[in-house]
Amino acid sequence: MEPAPPAAPAVRETLERLLASETFGRSERARRLLRYLVEREQAGEADRLKGVSIAMDVFGKDGDFDASTDAVVRVQAGRLRELLDQYFANEGIAEPVRIAIPRGGYVPSYELNAIRLPSDAKPASGTVAQRPDAMAEAAPAATEHPDHHAPGEPVPSMAPAQSLTRQLRFFWAAMVLVIVMLGVLIVRQSNAFIDGSDTASTAETASAGGTPTQPAFDSLPLIYIVVKAEGPEAARVASSLRAGLAGFDTIDFIGRDADSRRGHSADPISFVFDVVPGPAAGDVTVELQSVATGRVLLSRNLTSAESAPGVVESNIASVLTSTVPASGAIYSYIDQSDIRTSQIGCLVLDDHYYLDMNAQTHEAAYRCLEKLAAEGTKSSLVYAELAALHGEAVTVHYPYPPEATLEKAMALAHRAVQMGPMSPHAHRALGYLNSRLGNADEAIRLTRKAYELNPYDLGMAAAYGYGLIFAGKYDEGTPILNHAVETFSGHPTWWDYGLFVGAFMRGDLKKAAIASESLRTTASKSHYLAARLIGARISGRDKLATELANELTAEFPKFAADPRATFVDRKYPADLTERLVQSLREAGIGNPS
Repeated sequence: MEPAPPAAPAVRETLERLLASETFGRSERARRLLRYLVEREQAGEADRLKGVSIAMDVFGKDGDFDASTDAVVRVQAGRLRELLDQYFANEGIAEPVRIAIPRGGYVPSYELNAIRLPSDAKPASGTVAQRPDAMAEAAPAATEHPDHHAPGEPVPSMAPAQSLTRQLRFFWAAMVLVIVMLGVLIVRQSNAFIDGSDTASTAETASAGGTPTQPAFDSLPLIYIVVKAEGPEAARVASSLRAGLAGFDTIDFIGRDADSRRGHSADPISFVFDVVPGPAAGDVTVELQSVATGRVLLSRNLTSAESAPGVVESNIASVLTSTVPASGAIYSYIDQSDIRTSQIGCLVLDDHYYLDMNAQTHEAAYRCLEKLAAEGTKSSLVYAELAALHGEAVTVHYPYPPEATLEKAMALAHRAVQMGPMSPHAHRALGYLNSRLGNADEAIRLTRKAYELNPYDLGMAAAYGYGLIFAGKYDEGTPILNHAVETFSGHPTWWDYGLFVGAFMRGDLKKAAIASESLRTTASKSHYLAARLIGARISGRDKLATELANELTAEFPKFAADPRATFVDRKYPADLTERLVQSLREAGIGNPS
């Protein structure tokens, strides 16, 4: 009789530990592929695990993918098999469930990792197996004085009873070990729930047996795609969605959602993009829904003109930027539902800082991410954001962490890139820090790399444009940053400051003044107040300019006395520094010399 396959919750728990392991820590592609294969198989879609589907869903290939000329799926599957063998031979040697991808296909298989008796050691009768303790007592008598044999006869081999006894003892010892390990796992999960490190709701149940489940502390939102519309417009929209989603660090992109058989109650942080026919011929509607509740978070109709070649990518970038990053609709929904994982909660706090930049929001985000790093997170995203926050502590002189330095921030950023060589956030953080060190060319290279890794994330486009502007390339960077600002209204204020600088240096004073007005929504910062003061003077608002000059002098007396020192310390280009100092001097800020 074949042993029963492992239950779905056991497979899921093993998968999450495996994805968070050291073995898989530096292979984002392998993690993404393994999660996709297991999720699809567990959803009853093993028949869909073909090379073309995997290429499109996991690696962002389009409908023209040809496996005969593009071996990406075969190569990555081979790499995945190697990592699985490595994991279960080392870190996961005592895992209760083993996951494998048999050669010749992509459908995962599972087996319980229990020690079994060899087939040739089965007892002759059932009575012996029923009483292993009796066998242990009888064994010494059966084998006593093994050297007492007739002269000339060969020494008899160990009695079958003794061999079986040793095997049984080994079997029961192994079973005790498995039970102890399961107990440790239960205690760890209980402690995680008690100390709040994972706030996922215990009301969630697995679809198979109703066993309570909750996302691992490193889990990110799971995103699927379902294409229910036909025609070239729908194909272009779906292809752009796949290509865009594959580049975001803030989610785990699975590809397509399962059908109605999927257990929605087991997916508290799962979401699906439905591509459905629009109201008019040629229209395509993109809807984002929560898998668990069915709640629609976004519904965007694209006309045939908006889904045309050459423009569909920009429109999908707008959809994804408003939904997928930590500032988007998905994270907002998870935050309000209180079922987030530790990493999701930390990224929400990180986003809160960039929307309201002050010492309190900075420390809350930093401590949260710092705790994840101390707990052994395998997420390059955590280290990338921690590096950026560390750099902010140096630049703005926040009290936490104490003794912050750009060298420490760079070390965190380098680790982020090493853990996630295809991570846009990691490259953006490293680019930002190089900018702070005055390495303009390297900063541009890294922010451009971040943008190339995910051109569908307007945040990466903004970072690239910002990097160009503060490297003195105003004509190149300003249009990129301006497009990002105009497309995504929920952007952080540093986008507006970068746009102010770029427009100001290009002589577009009206746009510079408008950008400076947006800076009033955040906490007071010396360079933000300076930009608002310059913008007020450009607009002829003398009364407001006087009020801002007084505020700047009262809150930032060192800056007001010598703004040049701050701009030089921040590694501003020389021509930008001169223009800003001159404009502030005309407003009565700074020494005349």
